[in-house]
Amino acid sequence: MKRFSFPKKKRLVSNEQFKAVLARRVCVSNGLLKLFIAENDCGWPRLGVSVGRFCGRAVVRNRLKRLLREAFRQSQDRIASGFDYLLMICPDWTNKLDMSASSKKAAEKLTVEQVKASLMALAAEAAAKIR
Repeated sequence: MKRFSFPKKKRLVSNEQFKAVLARRVCVSNGLLKLFIAENDCGWPRLGVSVGRFCGRAVVRNRLKRLLREAFRQSQDRIASGFDYLLMICPDWTNKLDMSASSKKAAEKLTVEQVKASLMALAAEAAAKIR
């Protein structure tokens, strides 16, 4: 099994980088995740994660961010290189999981495999859309 890392060079870290991806306005969504994509000059994929307060308290938001980063880390060899990806959680993400309960319980039920499958589908759709 190949090991993948997630060093700082594979992340979107500055506000300008986030704004550049958002300014491109190429977006796809599936009810759980919203993915913005823009081309970069790096030659490898970079990820930015944004989870709003509507998702819950800090503990819930941090768990969701960890799940998103881990899904990207495990699947970075299968998504298109040369793009910046900005992942966000959709406001009605609990509906996608058929959870009418609190966001904390929904976040506990969400798995890396679910997030990875959603990310892979969105990345393929977004790469086709941008080309």
